[in-house]
Amino acid sequence: MTLPVDSHVHSEWSWDAPLGSMERTCARAVEIGLPAVAFTEHLDHSSWRIATEGPYADERISALAGPEKIFTPPPFDVRGYLESIERCRDRFPELRILSGLEMGQPHWNAETFAAILAAGPFDRVLGSLHCLRDGGVLAEPWEIFPYRDPASVLREYLAEVVRLVSATDNFAVLAHIDYAVRFWPGGDFDPAAFEDEFREALRATARSGRALEINTRLPLHATILGWWRDAGGDAVTFGSDAHLPEAVGHGFRDAVAMAEAYGFRPGRHPHDIWGRA
Repeated sequence: MTLPVDSHVHSEWSWDAPLGSMERTCARAVEIGLPAVAFTEHLDHSSWRIATEGPYADERISALAGPEKIFTPPPFDVRGYLESIERCRDRFPELRILSGLEMGQPHWNAETFAAILAAGPFDRVLGSLHCLRDGGVLAEPWEIFPYRDPASVLREYLAEVVRLVSATDNFAVLAHIDYAVRFWPGGDFDPAAFEDEFREALRATARSGRALEINTRLPLHATILGWWRDAGGDAVTFGSDAHLPEAVGHGFRDAVAMAEAYGFRPGRHPHDIWGRA
């Protein structure tokens, strides 16, 4: 099996990947036979409330939080990141290394993001929804779950995805449409209970001309990929969402088999986005 490009990878240039390493990730990608990797580092211009205790707490991030548990990510070092990309391209000529960004809530900070994009070039740009408005502040879905109905939170999340893909054209791939499900309370998640909401978000994404990411950190449910095909979605990417070098390409063999079963095929080049057959 020929593996696709890993289009969603983080290194030490992302604020939440202190143990990441662009060079070690490239070495691992070569080792497992990936043809290409895209370092889509976090670009966030939102501040949000975080969990400082319990199963979702991160001690390092908690230590950086301000009053009322509000966390503001540090600025992205564009120059340092792009220099690191060039060093790795020189060191790993056998690997196609793409530059990129993962923009959080890009529809809320379009002008700020535009200035960063202009400092590129960036080969692969993802748009992500990580936070929702909650009580006058932003918070990640699983931080909201304990005191609000999770089903209503997920429906709100998918409605915001529609607004995200409809309000801006500054990214090419919608990342992890199932992000809110990563810490779904009560065990297994059944997307059928939210079919209408998923289908509407997928239709809006397809109308926008974007690709849908098959994120393997939490394997995308096959049902959602089928709805993407039904919505007219004609392109997919694969992303491990790796924050550690050893996680690059994780779960790709199963993801490729699923994509092929739904009629998606590689492009002309190994680093291309996959399209409909």
